[in-house]
Formats: sequence, C-alpha cells, structure tokens
Amino acid sequence: MSATCEPAAEQVTRQLGFDCHHVSPVVSVHNPFDLASWTMPVLELVIIGGAALGLVHAIRRYRQGDPMNLALWFAPLIYLFVTEPPLYFPEWFGLDHRFGFIFAHNVFTVQFMWDRLPLYIVAIYPALTQLVYEVVRVLGIFRQRGALVGSVAVAFVCQLFYEVFDQLGPHLKWWAWNDANRAVNHPMFGSVPMNSMVLFASVSFGVMTYLAVRLVGSAPRNGWSLTWRIILVGVLTPPTMAIAGIPSGAFGGETPNVTAQAWVLGIELALIWVAGAWILLTQQQGTSEPQTAFARVYPAVYLAVMALLWAGATPTGMTAGSSLYSVACFVAAAAVVLLVRRLAPVQTNTAR
Repeated sequence: MSATCEPAAEQVTRQLGFDCHHVSPVVSVHNPFDLASWTMPVLELVIIGGAALGLVHAIRRYRQGDPMNLALWFAPLIYLFVTEPPLYFPEWFGLDHRFGFIFAHNVFTVQFMWDRLPLYIVAIYPALTQLVYEVVRVLGIFRQRGALVGSVAVAFVCQLFYEVFDQLGPHLKWWAWNDANRAVNHPMFGSVPMNSMVLFASVSFGVMTYLAVRLVGSAPRNGWSLTWRIILVGVLTPPTMAIAGIPSGAFGGETPNVTAQAWVLGIELALIWVAGAWILLTQQQGTSEPQTAFARVYPAVYLAVMALLWAGATPTGMTAGSSLYSVACFVAAAAVVLLVRRLAPVQTNTAR
C-alpha cells in the first residue's frame, strides 16, 4: 500500500475512476480532452481564467493606490497551503485518528501533491475571493458600512457563488467525499458536508476579508510591511474561522449527535442568508463605487458557465447535492449580478 493511498483513499478514488497508487509526488499533466468528463476542462478554463483576470485586475487596483485586491489574491493562496495538505494527508500531521480521510479530487489536466491537488483548485481560491470581494466593494458596502458589515456580505455572496459549484461537483465526479467519515463529513446536505458549506464556503472568506481590511487596508503599499500582512491574513484565517465551528463541534466527539449538528449548522447558514440578504437589499443607490470590468464581466461569465454545466450534467451514479438549494443560490447570485449593474456606475477609466 502506498503511503499516500490508504484504504479509504483507495476506495474513494476508485469511485472516481482512477487508482491513487503510482502517482507523481510533485506534478502530473494530462490531456484535457481525455479527462473523465467534458465538463472538467470547461471548469478548469473558467476558474483558472478567472484567477488570471483577477490578478490583472488586482495589479491595476494596486497601481491606483489600493492594495486590497492584491492582498486578497495572495492571502487565499497562503490559506490554501496552510489548510489543504492536512486535509489530503491527515496522517502526516497526526490528525488521522481525529479527522480521517475526508475527500479526493478527480484527475484534471494539471495535478500536484500525489495527484490530490488540481491546478484549478489552487486557482479557485484567488478567483472566488476576487469575485465576491469585488462585487461587494463596488456596491459601496465597505466604504459606507465598514469592514464587519462588508465581510458579512462577502460571506453571503461567497455562499451563493460557491455552492452553485459545490453542489454539482460530486455528481459530475469532480471530487468525492468519504461518506464513511462521520466525524467530519456529516451531517450532509445532499452530498455536501454542512461543515464545508458553512465554515469553508462562507465563514472562511468572510473572515479572510475582514482580516485583510483591518491589516492591509491602511498598510504601506510597498515592501515587507505589505508582504507580512498578507501572509498573516492567510495564516490567521483557519484558526479564526474555527471559532464558528465551536457550536456544532460541541455535539461531536466519538459518538457525534449528527442531528443536533445539522440544526446548529442549519441555523448558522440561515443567519448568513438573512444577514447577507438584508445588507444587500438595504444598500442605497448612489453609494456605490465605479463598476469595474472585472465586476461587470466575470461574475456573469462564471454563472453562465455553471448553468451550462448543470444543464449538461448526465447521470454518473454519484449523488448530487441539493438541486433546490443550488437553484436558490443561482437565482440569488444572478440577482447580485443585476444589483451591481443597477447600482454601480460603469467605470469610465479603462485603466482600472
């Protein structure tokens, strides 16, 4: 047995259609036209392309005197490299008895770390952070209502855009959760762990944004001062995010009360929806920032591609997430896109 392919990992990866033995420990490259599904290279294109466009946009903002977008492009990568290795290889960090094997990604065009980490997953961290932060920023919420309210809005908007993707992934075999892992992956909402929906898809991005506004917003634009602040944001996000997991974690342990955990996480998710929707619906016209090309184009393209992937989804034998919840997230995300177009004036200075 490979040191990186324990029995649970072997079972999950076989469900996805590949063997986790005999994989490259550093990087592997595969033919994008020979992947398990036509949806996979399309997904890679929209996510990696979004990260690249987000970096271009962040550099333009930085040159105009605002380091926040650049900080929120690099801080998610620090967060990624702090959190992802323990999730893929908990035994390396002495966490196997506590967390166990959690999930595995399928094989995409470019893979890292024993084929556990696809390149598009690296890219989705800065791509999604740029998307949700820029949407909230151009609506003027940070400028008018401050860091805390703006970060709550980011957490809500991230829930909308991420879950359109997250609820579809297991169905199309983009990844698979270890259903036998009751300590981490249960309770589930359809085929998606509720812990992931609440803590990762909302709380982590909201926390990261709040930390960035506080630590980077007034930082000098150049040099080590900005760099260490960005690193600190990425490093502090996981432990700060974990605070939101304490209420449901109180019902964990060796024999977790999954029903109680589902109620707690469901209430937290509902609060994110209520608070986020209230913030957006009460945002007044005339308080927004100029609408940048990135805010105008990429969120709409992202949703259009996700709609295409949902429409083209065919039965794979894998359980899908909640179709009803996905529709709710898609409709709300589309409403956010329309709200940006209605409230934010179009940016006339193409340099920004």
